[in-house]
Amino acid sequence: MLELENISFEVSEEDDSKEIVKDMSLKLEDGKFIVITGPNGGGKSTLAKVIAGIHKPTSGKIYFEGEDITQKSVTERAKLGIAYGFQQPVRFKGITVRDLICLAAGKKLSVAESCEYLAEVGLCAKDYIDREVNASLSGGELKRVEIATVLARGSKLSVFDEPEAGIDLWSFQNLIKVFENMRKTNRQGSILVISHQERILNIADEIVVIADGEIVKQGGKEEVLPTLVSTEAMASKCNKYNMGGES
Repeated sequence: MLELENISFEVSEEDDSKEIVKDMSLKLEDGKFIVITGPNGGGKSTLAKVIAGIHKPTSGKIYFEGEDITQKSVTERAKLGIAYGFQQPVRFKGITVRDLICLAAGKKLSVAESCEYLAEVGLCAKDYIDREVNASLSGGELKRVEIATVLARGSKLSVFDEPEAGIDLWSFQNLIKVFENMRKTNRQGSILVISHQERILNIADEIVVIADGEIVKQGGKEEVLPTLVSTEAMASKCNKYNMGGES
């Protein structure tokens, strides 16, 4: 279980400071597919980075499986079983897909073992295993390779920050299938995804809505998703009405 206790995070802006995450408390149960959503600038990605250890909270405590990890680094958290997927995966010059998977696993894997991870994310292994990560992969391919490395790492908690960013519709559809399979098989322990996409929200066990650095709603998909969809529909109608009134 991941538990955030009164977490705040602020950044300095010239002579002032801005609080991005405000006194947030949150419990994320084991074995769940959890989606954090909300308006842009609400603090979602910042919270993901705080969980991963990229940012250190200004105040509060973070517990993972009962252990205080507030001051632990990204590397220390990774060793405990927390993996983080960036919006734009890092490209490594001269490293092949197989090299990357072996690095993630922390040991040398056979071709067959490496191929199994690629197959799990819907990539034809023989077409990708020896390709360089740096320049030969599209954004969607690179995103799925990154998920394969998360699988190889065997993490207890996998955090994905807007995994749909920068990929085309076809790649997004394949990404949904990957997440559906991970959820169905409980292959990767707990999964935490930052996303606006309704199709990703639709496969969540739990949805957390964040706005202006605070949790405004949290609950099961059946409880939270209908309110989000109706709110978006109303906003869309209002926008159309306003545009019509101005013309």
